[in-house]
Amino acid sequence: MVKNLKIMTENQLLKIAQDFGSPVYVYDAEKIEGQYKRLTNAFKDVKSLKINYAVKALSNISILKLLHSLGSGIDTVSIQEVQLGLTAGYKPEQIIFTPNGVSLDEIEKAAKLGVKINIDNLSILEQFGTKHPDIPVCIRINPHVMAGGNSNISVGHIDSKFGISIHQIPHILRIVENTKMTINGIHMHTGSDILDIEVFLYASEILFKTAKQFKNLDFIDFGSGFKVPYKAGDIETNIEELGKKLSKRFNDFCKEYGKELTLAFEPGKFLVSESGNFLVQVNAVKQTTSTVFAQIDSGFNHLIRPMFYGSHHDIINISNPRGKERFYTVVGYICETDTFGSNRRINEISEGDVLCFKNAGAYCFSMASNYNSRYRPAEVLWYKNQAYLIRKRETFDDITKNQVEVDFSSKKEKALVK
Repeated sequence: MVKNLKIMTENQLLKIAQDFGSPVYVYDAEKIEGQYKRLTNAFKDVKSLKINYAVKALSNISILKLLHSLGSGIDTVSIQEVQLGLTAGYKPEQIIFTPNGVSLDEIEKAAKLGVKINIDNLSILEQFGTKHPDIPVCIRINPHVMAGGNSNISVGHIDSKFGISIHQIPHILRIVENTKMTINGIHMHTGSDILDIEVFLYASEILFKTAKQFKNLDFIDFGSGFKVPYKAGDIETNIEELGKKLSKRFNDFCKEYGKELTLAFEPGKFLVSESGNFLVQVNAVKQTTSTVFAQIDSGFNHLIRPMFYGSHHDIINISNPRGKERFYTVVGYICETDTFGSNRRINEISEGDVLCFKNAGAYCFSMASNYNSRYRPAEVLWYKNQAYLIRKRETFDDITKNQVEVDFSSKKEKALVK
């Protein structure tokens, strides 16, 4: 466990809201660094370890640069994320491309850029191996293990669209033999919010058994999905215990395999979730017959996780941290139900107060939209006791810049209408 981290104070957060406006996402660089060091320390007994940050969790270029400075690689799922990584300074060999359901053309574009390729489809594997037998490929395996905190983020079960079934290994071997392609890695990802490390270790044994079928691997990628705490007293994945058990098993496997392999992970939420604070302002306090609503200047266009996953984010009134606690239902300004928290005990809220949503670093801004034609918020990085704007707040020009207007006043267009 990495200790002595300096947690951002409520006064610092309040000052950022005043300086940059609301709503605004704020990320604590020291927390990201602490999580990265915690993970590498847990696996210090492995000779070759590679942490590939999952870009989809939070794709701001400044965050990518921060993780690059710590020594991470990145895991990408789209050609655009690959390009973001290259823009942030990653070398192609530090990037692995792990898409799902994309075209062969997109995979070829990524391969042309020189990044590592990870394929999870037999048809695409055969097509790619036939055309590019000299380009090494990693294979994503579906271990048929149900894991994860929500059905939307459990991706290793038998009905998942992700990965090639372990029962289809003979098909993979046939493709490899026919195309003479090289398999340089084996990969799995069972899901997010995995608490029970025994489930993770069980799936790992399936991966080790699969790896024995391929004679010239360079790495084994165990995915990620480690659970982080979302509220006081919440349980989380015991990374230190997992590190001890999996490191020993991995080192023993390398001896059996006859080659020193790299152990790879692709954490996203684990690295950035707890670093994030989402600051919003209260527009109105509305009393109904049974509920007191705190209505804020945001909605699920900015933070969709509570509505999409049923996820919990602690909500704190940083404008009145010592006020008497009352029950509030915190809702947004979108013209649909967008409830962030029902009947929460929060220090007394007044209109104009700033609320802070905790654990807002992962899958928050990256899933934001312009629904209701609202602007996406600004992003700020708190680095060495200083606030840096790392994304400007959108303006009306951002809403309209890619729209093409039709001139319905012209005679030609009127004729078309008729």
